[in-house]
Formats: sequence, structure tokens, C-alpha cells
Amino acid sequence: MTSSGDRSQAVGGTRSYEVRTYGCQMNVHDSERLSGLLEGAGYVRAPEGSDGDADVVVFNTCAVRENADNKLYGNLGRLAPMKTRRPGMQIAVGGCLAQKDRDTIVRRAPWVDVVFGTHNIGKLPVLLERARVQEEAQVEIAESLEAFPSTLPTRRESAYAAWVSISVGCNNTCTFCIVPALRGKEKDRRPGDILAEIEALVAEGVSEITLLGQNVNAYGSDIGDREAFSKLLRACGAIEGLERVRFTSPHPRDFTDDVIAAMAETPNVMPQLHMPLQSGSDTILKAMRRSYRQDRYLGIIDKVRAAIPHAAISTDIIVGFPGETEEDFEQTMRVVREARFAQAFTFQYSKRPGTPAAEMDGQIPKAVVQERYMRLSALQEEISWAENKKQVGRTLEIMVAEGEGRKDGATHRLSGRAADNRLVHFTKPDEEVRPGDVVTVAITYAAPHHLLAEGPTTRVRRTRAGDAWEKRNTAEAAKPAGVLLGLPTVGVPAPLPAVTGGCAPA
Repeated sequence: MTSSGDRSQAVGGTRSYEVRTYGCQMNVHDSERLSGLLEGAGYVRAPEGSDGDADVVVFNTCAVRENADNKLYGNLGRLAPMKTRRPGMQIAVGGCLAQKDRDTIVRRAPWVDVVFGTHNIGKLPVLLERARVQEEAQVEIAESLEAFPSTLPTRRESAYAAWVSISVGCNNTCTFCIVPALRGKEKDRRPGDILAEIEALVAEGVSEITLLGQNVNAYGSDIGDREAFSKLLRACGAIEGLERVRFTSPHPRDFTDDVIAAMAETPNVMPQLHMPLQSGSDTILKAMRRSYRQDRYLGIIDKVRAAIPHAAISTDIIVGFPGETEEDFEQTMRVVREARFAQAFTFQYSKRPGTPAAEMDGQIPKAVVQERYMRLSALQEEISWAENKKQVGRTLEIMVAEGEGRKDGATHRLSGRAADNRLVHFTKPDEEVRPGDVVTVAITYAAPHHLLAEGPTTRVRRTRAGDAWEKRNTAEAAKPAGVLLGLPTVGVPAPLPAVTGGCAPA
């Protein structure tokens, strides 16, 4: 018998799916692979806003926050009555929390059908089918990587911008981070495989790629080439049709002069750098096992600014790490004043079960952490606004996005990203502009977190990326009612804040 909630199966018995993603960029990229795997197995994406009204709901989890498990089990609890009403509905849990908790998930939420880890995402369709046939939960956690994620099918969220994973895992031992223990030691892809994937993406219309790794600039350590990352950046510059190259997230320890030179000398590598600081105090950096100190960090910033004067530099900062004194915090404030970040993702330290920091003495009272956080946020807001004001009067090329400007409809504007990744809202031109196209505008106003171009657009350049977006939307709009996948989220793959070695720092 079909319940009212089974309308997603209305067309030819097609089963629908929904993937909910938490955490870092690597999880976002993995979710694209999970979507591709499910679609390859015959599932269709549930319409936007289905809120659990799908035949398969997949949670791709993160384990870096203290309350990550509470959030997961709360969401699973809300789905339990829905699953009872809908025979045949399945729930799967993957990602870092699944890798860590394993059988605990099924014990606490026995209505879950599949639990899989970070190393075997390619098994999801098989595990779902096995759970259906055997009518019992399937828990399969691999201890090492079975297949590099980029060898799996994908359902990219953007028609013109794409993640390209160059490595997985992390060799760092930061005391606040559990992710290396869950994703394993660093494993690098062969450069030829990476470049082949990029060339294939460009052939499909992609014009911007983001190189992705938990410690992206350590690339090469697994293949014995210390300059492999800078060589890869330069090789990207030789790919015809590739307009923008970004990467995230680097680690100061591995950020070498050859990488700075490659950034400066490769035209399609964007003048943008996300460089996690975490703390400005040498004492706290040592306690975090961050293998650099304040002088080393500021030296990198100075070199980048000397080589790329217009570079926009962003960072991650943890406030209230165990043992942090007022003097330690003032050292962080000093670095922020000196570095003048375009943006800083600041986070209040919270315990992560299973990390050394969670057991350290000197845990800071919540009220103290909150007060420091507010001071740091106010300082960075002031700096961000001042740095954005320097953009007023400049003429910039903006790659048009969709979904970046929530008020665009009411303001008759469009939105996109400048080369340095600043968000720009601009007056909608008379001629048609599609996501992926490029416009030239003059900046007239600056706010702390965005820029405005209120005058006329001086140029609209239609691109192959815009063609790809239009083709994709036209094809999806033509799909029969009942199996619409919904409009894709297009635009630059949004850099999720708080990423250190591929994991959120707070």
C-alpha cells in the first residue's frame, strides 16, 4: 500500500533520494559523489525542500563538534515516525561520525538501515540493496581507503564550478582535530589523473575549479615530490578554457616559496588565499601542535602580499583553546591587526571527544570565551570593512552566480564573485546574463561582507560555462513531473568556514 508520503515514487516506481551534508569541503565533495552513485543506481534527487520526504535519506556527518552526535540523533529521531508510516523508506549515515561511532548509531537509532564510513562511500548503493533484501541494518566501516573518491560517479551541484580532490587524509596531529584519525594518513592522486579530470570538466563547460585536500599544499608528500603542488598549479595554467583556479585549505607548515611564485606567475590561479591561523600565540600554537609560530605565519603573509599585492587573504581562528590566557589572546589580536585579513572565520573552542585537547587542563569558562570572541569579531568586522572600502572605484570582472544574493530579486541585482572571491552584488544589465557568464563592473560601495556595483555593467561576456548552466537547467526543466531534481546550486563552491586540514576547527 502506498502512503501519501510515497508521491516521490509516482513516476514508474522511481525511488528518490536526499543527501544532507555537514562539515567541511571534503564532505561536500563526498556528497556529490554519493549523489552520483545513487543516480547511477537509478534513484532521482528529491525536490528541494522535501525535508525527509524521500525514499532514501543519507546523512553525511561531521565529527568535529562536541554536539555533533546530538544533532545527528535529533535529526534521526525526527525521521523515525516518517519511516514508520512509509514502508520501504531507508536511512543511511556516513561520514566522520559514522567512521567514529560505527555500531553505536544502530544501537541508538535502530531504524537506521545503513552505516558506512569515510573510506567506502562507493558501497552505499550495494549496502542499501543488501539492507532491503536482508531486512536488517548493514554496518560496514573500512579501515583504509577502498577507492579514491574522484574515481566514483558524481552529481555536481554547480554547472560551471567544480571541486577536484587532489589528496585525502592528513598527516598532521593537531590536538583539537579528530579528522585525521577518521580519514587516515594522506594519500595523493597522481598528477596526470588530476589534470585529466580537470580537462574533462572543462570540456563539459566548467570554467572554475577548486583543488581540494585536507592539507592541500602538502600534496606531493605521498609521491615523493616536495614541489608537486606548485607544479600542479602551473600545469593548471596550461589548460585552455580553465579561467579560475582556487585551492583549500593549505597549512602554514607546508606553504613554500615555490607555491607563492606559482600563484603569482600563473594567470588563472586566483589572487586569493585561505590560510588558517588558529592562534597568534606561540604558546597556544605549541599546545595545538601547529608546527609554525607567529613570525613564520606573518612572514608568509608578507611574501604573498609582496608577490600578489591585491590578494585577499582569509583565515580560521579558534578562541578559548585550553590554557589560553589574556596575553595569548592579545597575541591573536595583534596578528589580526597586522595581517589585515579580508575575512576571518572565528570560532569558540568546543571539546571534541577523542582529541587530546578535550582532556587538557585549563579549559576556559564559557563567559570568558564568549567575551574574547566578541572582541575579536568586532575587530575583524572593522578590518574587513576597511579592506573592502579599498575596492571602491576599482573595475572588476565578476563571475555570475546563482543563490549568492538572497535579496537579488527584490533589488533587481545579480551576484557573483570577483577574482579574489569577494562577493559582489551588481545592477542587472538589460541583456541576458547567466550563471557562469562574466561581467565587468565598477565598485561603488563596500560593506564588511560584500561589495556593490550600482552603475551600469560595462561588459557582459557570455561563456561556455554559461552555456553549460543553460543546457543543464533546460534539461532538468524538461524532466517529467514527479522526478524533478530541482535547480542546482550554482556558483563558486562556497568555501565552508573553519577548515583546518580538511576539518572544521571548532
